[in-house]
Amino acid sequence: MRIGLVDVDGRNFPNLALMKLSAWHKLRGDTVEFADPMAGRYDKVYLSKVFTHTPDCRDEYRCEVIRGGTGYRDYTTTLPEAVEHTCPDYSLYGVGEAYGFLTRGCPNRCPWCVVPHKEGAIRPHADIEEFLAGRRRAVLLDNNVLASAWGLAQIEKIVRLGVRVDFNQGLDVRRIARNPELAELLARVRWLRFLRMAYDSCAVQEDVHNVVKLLVKCGLSPRKLFFYVLVRDDIGDALERIRELKALGCVPFAQPYRDFSGDAKPSREAWRLAYWCNNKRLFNAMDFADYKCK
Repeated sequence: MRIGLVDVDGRNFPNLALMKLSAWHKLRGDTVEFADPMAGRYDKVYLSKVFTHTPDCRDEYRCEVIRGGTGYRDYTTTLPEAVEHTCPDYSLYGVGEAYGFLTRGCPNRCPWCVVPHKEGAIRPHADIEEFLAGRRRAVLLDNNVLASAWGLAQIEKIVRLGVRVDFNQGLDVRRIARNPELAELLARVRWLRFLRMAYDSCAVQEDVHNVVKLLVKCGLSPRKLFFYVLVRDDIGDALERIRELKALGCVPFAQPYRDFSGDAKPSREAWRLAYWCNNKRLFNAMDFADYKCK
């Protein structure tokens, strides 16, 4: 069979589902490539879309076409179990890091997050060695690995293996701030670049300040602590959270909020705040109040 793959969001970040599908089909002797509508006929084409705001692919393929992913507002379709636990085909994107989930789901029900609707409660998913494929670096996509006993055991294993990791979706600041032993464990991890967390509302202000103190006490530099900052309608509130993180010596990253429908777009001021915050030359050179005047 000739299999075509379409990363509808573009190829800026490896699509894990497509890498698994590629590996599974290749193991069965199929030919797999990123689909080209001008290149000829395919037997099957998979389209994967993560973000609802990404325009859909308009190419036409004269074969079976399978669409999936949160971007299609599809929270029920999942990969078959055999595909889900196939080691990804990293050659598809030419990446040197491993990608995968140790756990799926999250016990929190944050109103802005799609995970509770899509994945449900926290549960074990895979052992780190299932998708390492001999690599010494891994990008982990768990939504709340610290809420799982399996996840904590996997972090212990990561420490033993000496693998450098990045929990790309962030770690729950509340769990770290209230558990010094957890902070000590995370301080033993070899991070690819940052230990990522989130400061999405002022409700976790005390936890954020406590977690910074704990992790610094355990030997991590504040410059190693990266915080996603959700930017909603109250720009002033988000700005204060960003300023707090800057004062603590941490690395904030502003994320303007998009709703599940993809119809409500962030305001121009939210994008301005994000551009200033995430452009570190600007961020380090001036305050947002000065940037607004330019």
